[in-house]
Amino acid sequence: MSKNVVFMTAVKIKGMEHRSEPYKYGIASWRKWCEKNNCELMVLDELLHPHDVMKVNFHRYYAFDILENNGIDCDKVLLTDADCIIHPDCPNFFEMTDGKYTVTHTDGCYDWTCRSLENYSYFMFDKETFPLWKYFNAGFQVVEKKYRYVFDNVINFYFENQEQILYLQNNYSIGTDQPIVNFIVNLDENIETKLLPYQFCMVDLWRKEILDDDLTFAKVMKGIYQFNAVPDNDDCKKTTYWMMRTYNYLYGDLND
Repeated sequence: MSKNVVFMTAVKIKGMEHRSEPYKYGIASWRKWCEKNNCELMVLDELLHPHDVMKVNFHRYYAFDILENNGIDCDKVLLTDADCIIHPDCPNFFEMTDGKYTVTHTDGCYDWTCRSLENYSYFMFDKETFPLWKYFNAGFQVVEKKYRYVFDNVINFYFENQEQILYLQNNYSIGTDQPIVNFIVNLDENIETKLLPYQFCMVDLWRKEILDDDLTFAKVMKGIYQFNAVPDNDDCKKTTYWMMRTYNYLYGDLND
């Protein structure tokens, strides 16, 4: 029987194992939400290519292949990030797509977004571009099978332009997969996108001064919280702290 699938990567990279420590809270929250909403959770915890060949973020675009190889038939797949916790009462976004490529506007660091748009347009996409308001967060993409070719295009584009992509990352500090999938989707006239509100990918909680000791955000906003860009975050200890506290508030102690 076909199901909707939540797909994420949670890979331990040698020398950076600390970065994956908080992921257990995100994965546990998604597992509970999926059980409640009759969805399947798939976590990729091993690299398909060496890390110096392909960064972890790009591995998510193998989602349909991985699901197919595991005998999982799906109607739609959500690509999300392991540093996200979902509220148990978050509305079922799979029911909101209207057959469109469903995403959220990346309401985060606009300097980074603007530099990504400018430089990927100039160096990689023949100076073609699209409006800033259509730029979406790659950590929330609800995709139907008919758009599977988008994932294939991202992977192919990466291997065809690997040196240039690494050049942009190393010299302009911009993007991994996010600018690339944005250009591929937004420049394709056959793809109609649908933007869901910030509730479904609440990035930059710290920068927006939403992350507080009372966890007010978790009390009033039933959405998906992404714990990125937490400052003074040696060994991801602060990310682990905030994700643990949020998970425990919403679901109880992970070890119970």
